[in-house]
Amino acid sequence: MRTELIVRKRLLMMLVALAALFCLVGVRIGSLTILQGEALTARGVRQWTREGVVAAQRGAIQDTNGNALALSATAYIVTANPQWVEDEAEFAAVMAPLLNADAAAMEKRLQNKKLASVILKRQAPRETVDAIRALKNENAVMQKLLRGVSFDEDTRRVYPKGAFLSQILGLTNVDSVGQSGLESAYEALLRGKEGSLRTEVDARARLLPDGKTAYVAPEAGYTLRLTVDSAIQGVVEKAMRECLAANEAKAVQCLVMDVNTGAILAACMKPDYDPNSPPRDNVELLNELMRMTVITDVYEPGSTFKMLTCSAALDSGTASLNDHFTCSGSIFVDGDRIRCWKASHGNQSLTDALANSCNPAFVTLALRMGTDTFYKYLRAFGIGVKTGVDLPGESAGILINSRYVKNVDLARIGFGQSVAVTPLQLITAACAVVNGGHLMRPYIVKEVLDGQGNTVERTAPSVVSNPISAETSATMRALLENVVENGGGKNAAVAGYRIGGKTGTAQVYKDGRVVSNVHIGSFVGFAPIDQPRFAVLVTVNEAQVPVDYGSTTAAPFASQIMEEVLSYLGVKKNDPKATAPPQRAVPSVVGMTVSQARRELREEGFLADTDGVSDRVSAQAPAAGARMPQGAKVMLYTYENEPLKTMDLISVPDVKGLSMVEAARQLRFRGFDMEMAGSGLAVRQSPAAGSYAQPGTAVQVTFELPLQ
Repeated sequence: MRTELIVRKRLLMMLVALAALFCLVGVRIGSLTILQGEALTARGVRQWTREGVVAAQRGAIQDTNGNALALSATAYIVTANPQWVEDEAEFAAVMAPLLNADAAAMEKRLQNKKLASVILKRQAPRETVDAIRALKNENAVMQKLLRGVSFDEDTRRVYPKGAFLSQILGLTNVDSVGQSGLESAYEALLRGKEGSLRTEVDARARLLPDGKTAYVAPEAGYTLRLTVDSAIQGVVEKAMRECLAANEAKAVQCLVMDVNTGAILAACMKPDYDPNSPPRDNVELLNELMRMTVITDVYEPGSTFKMLTCSAALDSGTASLNDHFTCSGSIFVDGDRIRCWKASHGNQSLTDALANSCNPAFVTLALRMGTDTFYKYLRAFGIGVKTGVDLPGESAGILINSRYVKNVDLARIGFGQSVAVTPLQLITAACAVVNGGHLMRPYIVKEVLDGQGNTVERTAPSVVSNPISAETSATMRALLENVVENGGGKNAAVAGYRIGGKTGTAQVYKDGRVVSNVHIGSFVGFAPIDQPRFAVLVTVNEAQVPVDYGSTTAAPFASQIMEEVLSYLGVKKNDPKATAPPQRAVPSVVGMTVSQARRELREEGFLADTDGVSDRVSAQAPAAGARMPQGAKVMLYTYENEPLKTMDLISVPDVKGLSMVEAARQLRFRGFDMEMAGSGLAVRQSPAAGSYAQPGTAVQVTFELPLQ
């Protein structure tokens, strides 16, 4: 009986133990299947499958006619399975030269046998892959050595035209992700959606002969079609290469815009780069070359801004074509002397003042309008605000807050100083001057297309404001035509066509100071002026030539662009038989007296004008040897000293006629000290007004009491 009881107890204990074990097994099975099931399944799938990414075809970027500017070409990712590579050194010695890779680095990576795949090369071209395949099939030795090599399809970005619209298009990185320009701004539309390819493999990552394959097709990105015309862009690229070289300039820029819609037809900034082979090893250089300076960099526009001042004065009724202005070479505003570029223009009409680019006349117009009226027009022209162009990184420019504007500030704004604009702001405002008075929002993306070529989005021209009336605009077209025919824009004339425009020469600032010996020369022109179709803005930054005014550095290249674009657009000449007048070489007149120079030029068929500083020619524009049509004007410069080369000098203000307090204030404002002698009003100073000196220089001023 006792034995039977013991047996029963043992059986019970065994049953309890077995039940407990069963429960533990059940819990474990539940944990593995329910709690960890998803993770374990994924782990298992990773072990018996190999998954690769199928890159999406990145959307193309096209010009307005559908010509490819950026597209994606087939490339390959070259990989190797370290477990299949027996001799890493020999493998690397064979593969590294083919892939232009570092053999030592490749050998080290292949020594990690825990990895199933190592990427050897991204975006390898088909020619490289074909060469590896041929080598792999060359003999049994190579077949064994390279058996671990495989290829996955990839894409690489190609820019068929090379250094063409470079900064606007931008570029992508090795993963085909946009880094700058349109490539970055429209990344979400261009990139598409990646696909995948999953295949079954064994424990050594070898494909199973009867394994299943799962394929998810990628979705191609959208295509951007721009407003840019490749033919016009090609004309601009050529002209800007020549402009950069001829002027030995730091940089040149050009924009061509449809006057009536705001569509950007061409945009060029040089120096530039080839996005197919950008200088990635020099990040600082690449970042500088990638900048879209036509929308990011601001500058004082100089005399091109006078067309806005003139438009505002006429439209507001502040001025009329019957007004006359007297220029004595300078004008005083609140004790500050503002000089004209010429010693004197004498008495002149408004038409002549614009053609002569007379600073005092436009100072007068700005002061007549006053801050409220002038600023109302400037804001309507889009000055001081972003244009809203569909490109990243746009600057708003600089316009002094109207609450803080003094008369001297307003006076300088009138002729293009004390205000800063981007090239895009200026050409957009200039178009409003001649297109009937409509400020258009500039744009460069014409439409977005899907993979089947259907239009997904389309940009419509948009009017931002109407700064001036159609009548004022018509008057301005006539005035700007006169500037090219009879004024400072003669070098932009195109034989057989009616052209309008305005030159400008702007100051350059470095470290907050005016640089004395370099400028930004520019020209903005319209063609044909009777019914404008397009505008051209050319800017030349820091030309290293004796005379770097916009009329000599920028206008000739704007003329070249307008002539070729007019021909391309099929615009008929006013006189089909019109041809450019015969050209002759400009003689050298440097060193002659002004009268001798005029006589010499007249004998060769040229006109002459002078700045009136002295009686002896120290420089001329254009330089001797340049070919110009007979009847063209040569500018004679008579400054007595060579242009200064120091980069941080400041112009000495004119303090003659000022009291001691006012003279000291003017000098301190520009960073100079004052040494004085006598009392009363300033009658002499050294250094002379208009010369350049280092900040901190002591200006010696002699004061005398006025005679009673």
